[in-house]
Amino acid sequence: MRGNWVVLAFCSLGQLCADQSLKPQIAVPQLATNNPTLTTVALEKPFCMFDSSLSPNKSYAVYLYAMMESASTISSLVTDNSNKPLDSTFQQTSGGRLGPYKAALFNVPNCASPPDLADAGDIKKVSDVLKQYLFRVGGDGTCLYDPNFLDVCNPPLTPDTTYRFKYILVDNTDGIMKDQTLWSDPIKTRRVKLPLKIDTWPGRRSGGMIVVTSILSVFMFLLLAGFLASVSSAVKGLEDSSAETRHMSQTTLPSEPRPQVSSE
Repeated sequence: MRGNWVVLAFCSLGQLCADQSLKPQIAVPQLATNNPTLTTVALEKPFCMFDSSLSPNKSYAVYLYAMMESASTISSLVTDNSNKPLDSTFQQTSGGRLGPYKAALFNVPNCASPPDLADAGDIKKVSDVLKQYLFRVGGDGTCLYDPNFLDVCNPPLTPDTTYRFKYILVDNTDGIMKDQTLWSDPIKTRRVKLPLKIDTWPGRRSGGMIVVTSILSVFMFLLLAGFLASVSSAVKGLEDSSAETRHMSQTTLPSEPRPQVSSE
């Protein structure tokens, strides 16, 4: 009963279920804030999508392909003539501009026992829950420049660019694709904001207003510093004057005559 409730909870958050369109979905804001970013897109893993294509006693993997929306629809195929998945890389496809590239591969998510959403509130478990539930495309910033990297490379995406994504199910025994999703809806990475267009807090202020505010703040600081210096100088002058007055009063004060003792 608990497992069914968790599955329903995933569906209620937008997770891909059997009765929904079989295509990758962008992660919901409840579990992935600031998504997409300039160079990454967090997708929900394909829970319960390929269950009808799974056979007992067989091993499967899920491949994730990515491509720019501007790529030709003719080049959007992810398998060859023998129905084997393409091993096209980020470099070979110019970052998805020429066609889809393999961005990741992972085990088929377990539909019967998905991660418990309640654990997302535990700071010690949230990282593991998100890793099981989500995949971040563009999350590897070093694989392109590491000569010893042998895994599937998932380098940063291009800012202000629209992408599409696709999951396929592959039989590890013969390497043949058994099932696939549709291409996702277009998902666009964020664009770099120019300094003059940054929306600052509080309220919306232009770059010129920020500069003027900074200059006025400096003037106020200098004015306050000058005022404090004047007060300090005046106080010091009063202290010096008081000390001089005390010194003069001590030096001009006449001494009392001593009584003379008469000799008998």
